[in-house]
Amino acid sequence: MIKVTIFNEFVHEKYDENVKKIYPNGMHVAIADFLRSDEISVRTVTLDDPECGLTQDVLEDTDVLIWWGHVAHDRVPDEVARRVQESVLKGMGFVVLHSGHHSKPFRYLMGTTCNVNWREDGDFCRLWICDPSHPIVAGLDRYIEVPHEEMYTEPFGIPEPDKLLMIGWYDSGEVFRSGCIYQRGHGKIFYFQPGHETYPTYYIPDVQTVIRNAVKWAAPTYRTPDLPCPWVPRITPKEG
Repeated sequence: MIKVTIFNEFVHEKYDENVKKIYPNGMHVAIADFLRSDEISVRTVTLDDPECGLTQDVLEDTDVLIWWGHVAHDRVPDEVARRVQESVLKGMGFVVLHSGHHSKPFRYLMGTTCNVNWREDGDFCRLWICDPSHPIVAGLDRYIEVPHEEMYTEPFGIPEPDKLLMIGWYDSGEVFRSGCIYQRGHGKIFYFQPGHETYPTYYIPDVQTVIRNAVKWAAPTYRTPDLPCPWVPRITPKEG
């Protein structure tokens, strides 16, 4: 059983009627609904929870953290963001969705601005899959189509990905690195661009498949309880 925690700031759904109609219970609930299975258990947390719901105990009980944020990145306390960063370095998987590229934990892990150019016009987007053999895109065709999405375009202020898995192309001509893979410490990270709050992106089956596969891929294969280098006793070779 893979233990997943979904963080959603849960702000837009409270004041924007358009978003509320699409995600009446919040994006975190919509994502949780398609993720829960015999293989995956799901916990959801939001900004409304103490410490954003991301206490040390919760993170230690989380195999993969999914993060959605947009307008309230600054409301996540620095100490919570550092706690997430350290958990990834220790081995927790981290799946970052849409505007989560500007979240504190992602920027801490990347060490860059993570800035993008953007335009909210509801453009048609086609996500071209660069490596069809990768487990995150298992079961998909050559591309994913998203009828309406916020346009993100290069330059994208991230380090060069360990693997570029998807390139997004918009009908206005812009392109974007929409699926990026990293490893930081012992933790695996996947950034996935689609998911603007005013479009029903998380109801698209192919998008759901990517997130489901990403959770399985990012689940820890090794996890350490300590970040500092621990002292180890000297080992004397056996004679003979």
